Amino acid sequence: MIEAREPACRHPRGPLLRFPSFAVPAGGTLLLRGASGSGKSTLLALLAGLLTPDAGQVVVDGTDVGALPARERDAWRARTLGFLPQRLHLSDSLSVRDNLALALWAGGAAPPGGTEEIDALLARLGVAGLASRRPHELSGGQAQRVALARALLRRPRLLLADEPTASLDDAAAGAALDALQQAAGEGGATLVVATHDRRAVAALGERAQELLL
Repeated sequence: MIEAREPACRHPRGPLLRFPSFAVPAGGTLLLRGASGSGKSTLLALLAGLLTPDAGQVVVDGTDVGALPARERDAWRARTLGFLPQRLHLSDSLSVRDNLALALWAGGAAPPGGTEEIDALLARLGVAGLASRRPHELSGGQAQRVALARALLRRPRLLLADEPTASLDDAAAGAALDALQQAAGEGGATLVVATHDRRAVAALGERAQELLL
């Protein structure tokens, strides 16, 4: 599913970040570990095609992501990727349901079967009762599950999560990790989690590969 061949990336006015080669099979789990500033978010952005490697390659499901033109890369992300970022970027002017419908529309799709599929996904993640709320009315754990629902809407083959437990208490962190693993398992998605949280390592480590940056 993922083949990274010594990718490297330089941020403006920053050093060249070099990453080792690694491979993750379809349906596998990879933990990216390291202190803040070690390059975990940069490597996720390379896997997502949000950054282009200055050297090396990132190949996902047979596609050299960095070689795609911008428009093709956007289409590739829409059909392949689910991304759970550190900042959840939910619009406070919209309800939870409308936030998810907007994500589908922005990706070039109408909600399949109307909003019923969105409601079913929220129910599967245990937040069906929040569909009409605004993001500011959610707890941190609830907002995390809503953002996970948004990441899963297009049934991605690759699911990326950037520090998914960083701002959560123990109970909410455990629930978020359970939901993440269950969602990836049910959809057969390859899961990559960037974290320095020992709770995430303990929860995911038994079935995951680890890459220390």
